[in-house]
Amino acid sequence: MPPGIAAAVPASHPSPDAAPPAGDTWVGITADPLDGAAAGRWATTPDVGAVVTFCGTVRDHAPGRDGVTSLTYEAYEEAAVARMAEVVADVRRRWPDVRRVVAVHRTGHLEVGESAVVVAVGAPHRGSAFAAAAHCIDTLKATVPLWKKETWADGEEWGTDATPIGAVAPEDAR
Repeated sequence: MPPGIAAAVPASHPSPDAAPPAGDTWVGITADPLDGAAAGRWATTPDVGAVVTFCGTVRDHAPGRDGVTSLTYEAYEEAAVARMAEVVADVRRRWPDVRRVVAVHRTGHLEVGESAVVVAVGAPHRGSAFAAAAHCIDTLKATVPLWKKETWADGEEWGTDATPIGAVAPEDAR
């Protein structure tokens, strides 16, 4: 993992009782519930004037499918965390004024309403915070090797759409 990147593990994730990582980047995979507010608090430093926090939650539908009851996520943790670190490094190249970045994804069984992913970006100004956070979640979703099984009233199905970071054009990531 690149220097300055702290990997979140089940004992270290955005939650009120977890110890935050050293450095300015918090990436990882965890089976524990995520707390977007804790991630936003960690992304806030004295020189930060804007914090954008995104919590991706399990919803009760998917394209062409109503009645989704749960999702199950699996990941090859080492590869997923390394890819997430690359996404954050890309954010930092594009928006060099960004101070802190959180990108943590959950694995395991999640019910409707639970957070599956949290991204938080702290920057001196809102423009770079919003742009960096949007790029981070869009690129994470498009490139990190995670497998998602949707469960709905009539069945369940696994799928993954991860692609190399360089293959995702900014307009394709939305």
